[in-house]
Amino acid sequence: MQSAGTTYTGRFAPSPTGPLHAGSLVAALASWLDARAHGGRWLVRMEDVDTPRCVPGMEQVILKQLADCGLTPDEPPVWQSQRTGLYQQALDQLVARGLAYACACSRKDIEAALARLGRTTVRHGELVYPGTCRTGLQGRQGRAWRLRTDVSASFGANPAVSPASTAIDSIASKGDLIHWVDRRLGPQQQDVQAEVGDFVLKRADGLFAYQLAVVVDDAAQGITDVVRGEDLVDNTARQILLQQCLGLPTPRYLHTPLVLGANGEKLSKQSGAQALDTTDPLAALNAAAGVLGLPERTGGMGEVLGKWVGDWGLSPTHAPCPSLQSCP
Repeated sequence: MQSAGTTYTGRFAPSPTGPLHAGSLVAALASWLDARAHGGRWLVRMEDVDTPRCVPGMEQVILKQLADCGLTPDEPPVWQSQRTGLYQQALDQLVARGLAYACACSRKDIEAALARLGRTTVRHGELVYPGTCRTGLQGRQGRAWRLRTDVSASFGANPAVSPASTAIDSIASKGDLIHWVDRRLGPQQQDVQAEVGDFVLKRADGLFAYQLAVVVDDAAQGITDVVRGEDLVDNTARQILLQQCLGLPTPRYLHTPLVLGANGEKLSKQSGAQALDTTDPLAALNAAAGVLGLPERTGGMGEVLGKWVGDWGLSPTHAPCPSLQSCP
């Protein structure tokens, strides 16, 4: 975890695949308020690593939506698409230490392997990879790169371990449970090997995967606190495991409530959520604040945001740290 004396740095990291919607504003407002309540920095990072899904010019639309709502980052935004060299360095480090490997499997290959094992469950639309290529490609061509999840957290976190000692018989047969405490949801745990399997770090199309990019960027930017929507909580264990394998600090996590549509499902760009209307930014902010358990406010933009910073420690939807020193 982050050391007690580390200066608070938070971030909002949208994907420019479409404009912000009401749910996006909840996460943006929460991360901004948390940073301001702790006297810290608030950054914006464009998570455009999945370039085929990104819409040209959408970054500027998002930045304008944030600015209309008075949410301005303390430093110029960064773009993941301009940071691929950092991701490759991290992947090379993992490969050199025997913690990542090339994978030749297609989705059909994975389905067939799982069927042979009597495991056909699909988890969040993803197949739990059974580790087919851990011991080698067997003459096939590598398509992607995956992280080994059958290594213990303590093994992966030790940079002094030599690559030679990562032989298959030297690695724990089952990965450790990853434990963390979410500031709103409380104690969490996940067995990444059993529930996710060896996950992709670099895709078959040559693009870096979200999990690796996020972990590298959070460390490079000195992020101490990740405040984001509850739909992303399932990513946390994978990201903590990657942090441990790369010897990087683990931020504190706070996952905010979701905004649901009329069908009871969370608002998302994929489900066609309406773009955030910032012609009346105070109305949009009050709606987002209500989701966070904050009172409706009137007045000028700066005045309203300032009052919510003061309210933030009283919100029933999360358990903010009274001071960084007392955070776990």
